[in-house]
Amino acid sequence: MLTEQQAFDSFFKPGLELETARVLLRKLAPVDVADLLPLVQDATVWQYFTKDLSVSGELEAWIAQALQAFEQKARMPFAIIDKDTKKLVGCTSLGSISFFDKRIEIGWSWLAKEAMGDGVNMNAKFLLLSYAFEAMQMERVEIKTDNLNERAKAALVKIGAYEEGVLRSHMQMPNNRRRDSVYYSILKSEWPAIKELKFSRIM
Repeated sequence: MLTEQQAFDSFFKPGLELETARVLLRKLAPVDVADLLPLVQDATVWQYFTKDLSVSGELEAWIAQALQAFEQKARMPFAIIDKDTKKLVGCTSLGSISFFDKRIEIGWSWLAKEAMGDGVNMNAKFLLLSYAFEAMQMERVEIKTDNLNERAKAALVKIGAYEEGVLRSHMQMPNNRRRDSVYYSILKSEWPAIKELKFSRIM
């Protein structure tokens, strides 16, 4: 049986790319800061995010932390590329991984304002869910968001995720607010029907 570290290496090999006709996911890289920096300047994007990446130096620190988590085999950070424009439009990750429990989280996700609501998120979620359930054979994918973030909650319902409940005073936010986090999940047994019902236009 593979160790957790060996399993991580087997699924997140160098050069891993996931793609649909619309979106490409590849490993986040330090050089991506140049393309991402213009996208993070609008402070309103970070209202429900655990970091305000519009603050000077925060994006660089956030990328460094993501890559450190990769080296520690705790998280796979992806850059999101819109293939229509050939531009980097955001980031997402697979993390909180337990190979023993066959559980993984989709999170650390954000999109530039201009990429919201035009299909990029659906394509990215399809790729991550497909990889988690079909390649990694996970039994559970979980996603959490700020309980005040109605847009994100609606998007999770749209992809067929099941609302499980709220963890009160769960996370510290940049503006000194204590965030309640609401958890959603999709199970492996639910994935074939959700894939057909919610993502048939992408497949």
